[in-house]
Amino acid sequence: MQDVKKYIDENKDRFLDELFELIRIPSISAEAEHKDDMVRCANKWKEFLLAAGADHAEVMPTKGNPVVFGRKTIDPAKPTVLVYGHYDVMPVAPLELWNTEPFEPVVKDGHIWARGADDDKGQSFMHAKAFEFMVRTNQLPCNVKFMLEGEEEIGSGSLYAFCEENKELLKADIILVSDTGMIAQDIPSITSGLRGLCYWDVEVTGANHDLHSGIYGGAVANPINILCKMIASLHDENNHITIPGFYDDVLVISDEERALMAQAPFDLDKYQKDLEIKTVHGEKGFSTNERTGIRPCLDVCGIWGGHTGEGSKTVLPAKAHAKISTRLVANQDFEKISLMFKNYFESIAPDCVTVKVTPSHGGASYVSPLEMTAYKAAEKAYQTTYGKRPIPTRSGGSIPIVAGFEKILGIKSILMGFGLGSDAIHAPNENYPLFNFYRGIETIPYFYEYFTEMSAK
Repeated sequence: MQDVKKYIDENKDRFLDELFELIRIPSISAEAEHKDDMVRCANKWKEFLLAAGADHAEVMPTKGNPVVFGRKTIDPAKPTVLVYGHYDVMPVAPLELWNTEPFEPVVKDGHIWARGADDDKGQSFMHAKAFEFMVRTNQLPCNVKFMLEGEEEIGSGSLYAFCEENKELLKADIILVSDTGMIAQDIPSITSGLRGLCYWDVEVTGANHDLHSGIYGGAVANPINILCKMIASLHDENNHITIPGFYDDVLVISDEERALMAQAPFDLDKYQKDLEIKTVHGEKGFSTNERTGIRPCLDVCGIWGGHTGEGSKTVLPAKAHAKISTRLVANQDFEKISLMFKNYFESIAPDCVTVKVTPSHGGASYVSPLEMTAYKAAEKAYQTTYGKRPIPTRSGGSIPIVAGFEKILGIKSILMGFGLGSDAIHAPNENYPLFNFYRGIETIPYFYEYFTEMSAK
């Protein structure tokens, strides 16, 4: 990949100007008033893909927001890389916590400050510019396709059907994704796994209406008390989840990968100080990074019932509610776990209350094996530009559509993220370091080169 640094240096101001055109479009998928902005952003992406050298690009309708598809074919016998990204962004509230206007990007202190600067406009745009470099310098070694969706931040609901309906169009050898992060600016890493997700709404009902806590207290079950006891019973003294069969399918990673993950620098004291906690908490026998990467967890995301307003109200509530989620790891089927939790939680309810569990949403976990050709190519690409071997990491978060790609299209994904934990994605003052943006554009072409070479062997 000759002269990639020179190309970046000569065009870096234009790259930012073009990225800022995308960022200025408030493509918030969660808010209906931005429906037209979603279409406007999709069309802007089409424009940029064609300008970068795509043979074809189009905005394709779905039941929700449109998908942008583009492609460049140099030789059908060569491998094909499908680049996935998303052009929708999170809402910006609370606006008063922003130091800049969310959709008016500002460069300050070596960072781009704006909603979407990292997640995922900045990271997706790196691929457009890396592709542009390879096309314009006649160094593109394989075929490339692009697929950019507008619903990732709300669950990618329409993309599953889109993939089912366009399997031939999306045919590729690997899917390349930059929607994750790295350990530190000087410590590259490859996300080798994503946790899956299950989410439930729980309702516990006691009497048929709220009761006077003096007249009925001690004689009739309090749904809040019962719900708290039931939730507490879901973990034992070692913070092990007590649902029978919950761990049956958990994939235990190799000692080699566990040792590689352990190379990631981690300052436990700083971690606790930053969070203002006295000590960490989790499943016995695993480190903090392992608890969030290779082990499942179960948490209450919200709980309410009875009187929560100002002052006192001596009431024994008729109902109590909770929102409960679990993060899953490799081999755990989220649909199986969803039913397992529902059946178990309803079964442990005492006769004095009625419990209803309603599954909300979920998604499968995903793993990129370290022996996979694409992983080896990504590893070599990072080594070329950073001068050090990237560390494999298992993300505690979820990108359910990545597992969906494997299930529907039969294609594995490689997760080459360049974001940092300090980028404040989904939060006020989202930002993206210019260093990471330009280094991403520099690194991505090497992935294409090495993946093509290794695939031919």
